[in-house]
Amino acid sequence: MPADVQQLRRLAPLMELRQYRVHPGKRDVLMELFEREFIESQEALGVKIIGQFRDLDDPDLFVWVRGFDDLPQRAGALAAFYGGPVWQAHRAAANATMVDSDNVLQLRPAREELAFWLAPAARPPQGATAQPAALIVATIYYLRAPAADNFIDWFEQSLKPLLRAAGAAALASLVTDPSPNNFPNLPVREDESVFVWFAWFEDQPAYERYLAELSRLPGWLAQSMRLAACLERSPEVHRLSPGARSLLRSRPPTRSNDASQ
Repeated sequence: MPADVQQLRRLAPLMELRQYRVHPGKRDVLMELFEREFIESQEALGVKIIGQFRDLDDPDLFVWVRGFDDLPQRAGALAAFYGGPVWQAHRAAANATMVDSDNVLQLRPAREELAFWLAPAARPPQGATAQPAALIVATIYYLRAPAADNFIDWFEQSLKPLLRAAGAAALASLVTDPSPNNFPNLPVREDESVFVWFAWFEDQPAYERYLAELSRLPGWLAQSMRLAACLERSPEVHRLSPGARSLLRSRPPTRSNDASQ
């Protein structure tokens, strides 16, 4: 087994999926500031900055994911960061780009093996500007009830094999973490029951081929109808272009004991 596969590590057992509405034309300003000032300064406090993205279907949406070891670590790290010198020095510039920053889901892996697992790799250094061609697709399913084991089993055993056969590379499957928000200065959408699935594609044409192939697969219609019966409303699909320094950017390595990949 290759060494990098042996050394795969789970990035975080607790996460935030954050969607920021920004003023027109300000997303690249926020991305540059974020990648220059807000990655290392948070990770020094134990926060894992998993990825930061431009939403390709909404020019005024900046999306990012960060992770924590647990709830106490989250509260302490956020208090230290937002009360610390880096945020205080750049908060005015960051806030000037934003219309709304309260669209936040608190999530955990649906199961341990369905977390983000990545091989050790150096994040591109500060000042990197090369834009990855890869496309990350985050699909948010708003469920009528919290995701139970039977839903997760069905997704893994019946739906994901079809998605994978059509060309998707699974990254992670996450569900709502029902724990109360222990850093109330930053709101969290606590009244949602979601299942969020992340997938990797080589580029936009690969994603288009995936959609075309998926619609032709035997069994897709029946499984998609079963999924629809579990949903409170239509899925929310985000085509995400990783920032130049996003940790989440590469095709996920396959683990030998991971049927989900």
